[in-house]
Amino acid sequence: MTKAEIVEKVAEEIKISKKAAGQALALVTDSIAESIRKGQKVTFVGFGTFSVVQRKARKGRNPRTGKEIKIAAKKTPKFTAGATLRAAAEGKAPAKKAVTKKAPAKKAKKK
Repeated sequence: MTKAEIVEKVAEEIKISKKAAGQALALVTDSIAESIRKGQKVTFVGFGTFSVVQRKARKGRNPRTGKEIKIAAKKTPKFTAGATLRAAAEGKAPAKKAVTKKAPAKKAKKK
């Protein structure tokens, strides 16, 4: 699915213009990128987490010449899929959370 297809689907689902849907998607992606730039995590519960990881410097090989080269350390973005997204990838329905009933609120004592 492309960005244009996502914009079109959002516009149809919530009955807004494609321009407004495109601006909303751009705002979301820009906000994620800004948080990553600051080194912060961005978490969508059930969907996944965007974060930054530090890769160590290492040695590699030039595939054309076979000569050993140094690969510098760098920061790179990382995405870890959440439980709902992993279940969708496997073609399974997401696990439902157990619903717990809250205890009734206690009445305040009068003095």
